[in-house]
Amino acid sequence: MEEAVSAADANRRFSLLLRGIREGRSYVVTSHGKPVARLIPVGKHGGVATSARSTLLSRLEKQPVLHAGRWTRDELYEDDR
Repeated sequence: MEEAVSAADANRRFSLLLRGIREGRSYVVTSHGKPVARLIPVGKHGGVATSARSTLLSRLEKQPVLHAGRWTRDELYEDDR
């Protein structure tokens, strides 16, 4: 469970927050009541990237294949302005 902490409070208690992170706790930093950052132990973020990657690949595999024909390199990088 993540504990919410205001940005001002996080600034004042940074050393204590780092100690909590080393112990496995996570924090959500808020500014004016809205979440702006997440403080988590280093090892925890790897699962997020792996999950996001597999979700993206799963969505891409479900997309239909479009047969747009062939195009030249010049057409691909053509600027319509």
